[in-house]
Amino acid sequence: MADKNQNDRIPSFKEQTMRSLDKKSKNNKTVLSDNKIETNNQKVREEQSSEYLTEEQAKDYSDQKKTTSYNESEKINDFDHTYMQEKQLSIKNDHNENAGISKRKLRRREDGLVNKIVLIIISVLVLLISIFGITFYYYINAGLKPLDKTNTKLVQVYIPEGSSSKKIANILEESKIIKSGMVFNYYVKFKNMANFQAGYYQMAPSMQLDQISALLKEGGTAEPNQVGAGKVTIPEGYDINKIGDTLEKKTKFKKEDFLALMKNDKFFKQMHHKYPELLQSASEANNVRYKLEGYLFPATYAYYKKVTLEDFVEQMVKKTDDVMKTLKPAIQAKKMTNQQVLTLASLVEREGGKGEDRKKIAQVFYNRLTADIPLQSDISILYALNKQKEKISYDDLEVDSPYNLYKNVGYGPGPLDNPSEQSINAVLNPIKNDYMYFVADILTGKVYYSETYEEHQALVEKYVNKADKQ
Repeated sequence: MADKNQNDRIPSFKEQTMRSLDKKSKNNKTVLSDNKIETNNQKVREEQSSEYLTEEQAKDYSDQKKTTSYNESEKINDFDHTYMQEKQLSIKNDHNENAGISKRKLRRREDGLVNKIVLIIISVLVLLISIFGITFYYYINAGLKPLDKTNTKLVQVYIPEGSSSKKIANILEESKIIKSGMVFNYYVKFKNMANFQAGYYQMAPSMQLDQISALLKEGGTAEPNQVGAGKVTIPEGYDINKIGDTLEKKTKFKKEDFLALMKNDKFFKQMHHKYPELLQSASEANNVRYKLEGYLFPATYAYYKKVTLEDFVEQMVKKTDDVMKTLKPAIQAKKMTNQQVLTLASLVEREGGKGEDRKKIAQVFYNRLTADIPLQSDISILYALNKQKEKISYDDLEVDSPYNLYKNVGYGPGPLDNPSEQSINAVLNPIKNDYMYFVADILTGKVYYSETYEEHQALVEKYVNKADKQ
């Protein structure tokens, strides 16, 4: 069975060529052999006939014989040469065929190796980019946080005149106030902050970047000061009661001592004497809970181990005086007192909204004052109750207090918290409108305005009552 399979096998190109050449060679040799026999027979005949040739004829015959013999020899040599050439060509073709197969295999191996190398390089690049991205994210995120939120120890930092934000960032990083100068530099650029002032500053590693930026915009002192024991931030919209909580938590001062000082007429008169223009209208107000409510400017303040509570409070009063002096022309143009401006600003601060909403809300209050109807601010009810509640009830609206601006017409006794400069500016630069009501969506905080009570009730039902039931 094996022999049959071997015989039935189709011969290769090389085998077919070799068989053809061998067959051709045998045929040629047979022809040559026959020619040789014929030649020998002819030779005998010629020898027999030569006996009858003349000498000259014999010579010609001999030359002719030599020529014939030479030609036959040349034919044999030509055949052998042709045979060898064809055989060499066959071997060469077979070699080229094998070489082509080897080259294709080698090329496939090379292509496979190149693909593997490219895949490895791409994988490594993706891995490196991912690692870099994650590392950069955590680096930026860490740089936005305080260097040490538990360390309130103040450090005095000097910012030279003409310093760029990049240079300031480097100074803060070298002074161990912030984690990354690069992050701070990009932070102030992203927030579009500029006009940082030169001077001496007291900062702590616990301060947020926005606190540091606000401090740099306010400006430092021309001369170095005694380094404080720490920093205290009074948030915007805090009333005196909340400020007392903050001081007790962040400083050596007790809340009860602070509240007692706020009710101390002697201390108020001292402040009035130092800042007469600022506190004149406050001194004339009646039925106020705290005469300095609204005049303790929300900002970050330094405190010292040896500083008294009176000195610390005066820092806040002085800051309010500095701000209100810059706004004096606008206040006079409105023909308003500081007490009136700060009262409306305290309502705008707590009623919510930002930017243009504050200015629109301020105009709503002006419209109601002009119409001689109550301001009807929920903030006034909460202040009258002296409580913090998420939602007021109809019973709350009946609270007996001069601060109840649902029942009493006008500004009321005075400010209900300590407003920001932004809210003060909104009161002095309101956006003109004819609205008499506003309500904020309790889910999104968006403020909606209306001119009539019916429109207002529809908005309350849609954005407060229905949302409250969800």
